[in-house]
Order: sequence, then structure tokens, then C-alpha cells
Amino acid sequence: MKLHQLKYVSEVVRQGLNISLAADALHTSQPGVSKQIQLLEQELNIQIFQRHGKRLTGVTAPGQHIVDLAERVMRDMENIKRVGDEFSHEDIGMLTIATTHTQARYRLPAAVKAFMEKYPDVKLNIHQGNPTQVAEQVESGEADIGIATEAISHYEKILCLPAYQWNRCVVVPPGHPLIKDVPLTLKKLTQYPLITYDFAFTGGSLVSSVFEREGMTPNVVLTAIDADVIKTYVSLGLGVGLLAGMAYDEERDANLVALDAKHLFPDSVTYVGIRRDAYLRKFAYDFIQLLAPHFDRKAVTEALK
Repeated sequence: MKLHQLKYVSEVVRQGLNISLAADALHTSQPGVSKQIQLLEQELNIQIFQRHGKRLTGVTAPGQHIVDLAERVMRDMENIKRVGDEFSHEDIGMLTIATTHTQARYRLPAAVKAFMEKYPDVKLNIHQGNPTQVAEQVESGEADIGIATEAISHYEKILCLPAYQWNRCVVVPPGHPLIKDVPLTLKKLTQYPLITYDFAFTGGSLVSSVFEREGMTPNVVLTAIDADVIKTYVSLGLGVGLLAGMAYDEERDANLVALDAKHLFPDSVTYVGIRRDAYLRKFAYDFIQLLAPHFDRKAVTEALK
């Protein structure tokens, strides 16, 4: 059994059983990947993958155990490398953050700026996606840290640290009837076309559940993952916008009026997520503390225990 064989198995699964994509990701040949997997199966005397001709169609029951162990070995190898880097190149490396557009655009900039000033030799990568994609990237090891709301906390392999709370506002063009029609209520919102986040994205499921609990159905005419897109279509008069309060800036969004909606919806919590078995570099702990000052390295370590 060779380490690269386990790496091939793990990558094939990560690429949805597509050997060609796995070979490209591993910078090797497709026949080479297939041959090494077959040699491993022969040595273990089990079939790891189900096949239809030359195509992989699934993972066998015993194969799933091999896949799980192979992925664990790959993570341990990465952790070992990180330990070496931590003590030989403390301020050099790479940190990958997976997060949603709203967090990346409106909450992370201050932390990112401070981090880059402190660690100029650390390459910072920011991947954007919905909360499910964020969680999956952390779970797979593609990202070191995930930052998202609510959905990320549903993954057992991820430790979620509550970083901060936020709520929502309604944005409308100047002169809109809702500006003077106070107080703002859910019923009043249902009377206008609504533009908001896709319900699969940040806070969406919470918003829909609030309307459902009151027996109301909002007239959602457009959804987006990007708060700037929502504001653009609101400014065109296509509806009223429901978005994160942090996404409205009085100066930058002077063409819109924000109406406080926090009395209509419970607060949402943004979490910082890390794999429970990952080895974090010092600069990763520092980034977490820059974003959530109450979570220093000691607090994170205690939470991991």
C-alpha cells in the first residue's frame, strides 16, 4: 500500500467518481490513477468502487471504510505539514476563507485589512458561496475557515463559534408609501413585490419560517445572493428589498431609504467554522480573533476540546 494510492482514492471521490477530473487535479494520467486504484484493491482483496465497464458508478460498503480512512490520512498528512510550517516559517503560508457574499463584502474587510498588515507574507484566499457550499469546503479541507450564518452549524465535523449577530432592514426608493406607513409589519410587506436573498442563502430559511408561522406568503418576485444586486433592482422600482442591515450604508446607498426590520425577525448568528480535526496555524487563530475578538486562541482550543 502506498500513500499516493490513498490520495488517488480520496481525490476520485472528491471529484464525483470522475477519474479524468481526478487525474487533472493530481497532475497525472487517467490510466495511472485507474491502475493504482486497481493495485490497491488487489492488495486489500476488496473492491473499493462499483463499476459499469470502465466507469465508476459508486463506492462499495467496504470501500466506504477505505475512503473514510484515506481522507483521514490525507488530513493528517496536511496537519503534519502545517506543524512543520508553523515552527519553521511562522509568518509564511496560505489561509483560505470560505464565506458568503454579504459577509465578504460588508463584515470581513476590516479583519482582512488588519490581517494582511500583520501577515504580509501569508497569501489570503477568499472563496464565496452559499452557507452549504461554505460548510462543504471547510468539511472537505478546501477552506481553513468558514464564515456563514446558521446552516454551517448543522455539520458535525465542523466546530462553529458564534462570532456576531445581525438583523435585517427593508430598503425602498425615496417617496415609497412604506416610509410613512409606520410601524412596518409583515402584513404590509406582503402587499408589495419583495426582492430578497435566495431562500437557500444567508438567513433565507429563517425569513421564510417567520412568514409561514404568521400564515402569510410574501410576494417574492426576485431573489439574489448579492445584496448589491438586490439594492440595484429596488432602485429600479421593481420591488422592496429585504436584506442584512450591515449591507446598507447611508452614504453609499443615498438613493435608497432603509427601514428597520429587526422587530419583525429574530437575530441571525454568523458563525466561524473550522474542522474539529484540523491543525490551525497561528495566523489562522489570529484571523478568527480579528473577526470575533472574544475568541482568542485559548478560547478556540477550549471549544475544540
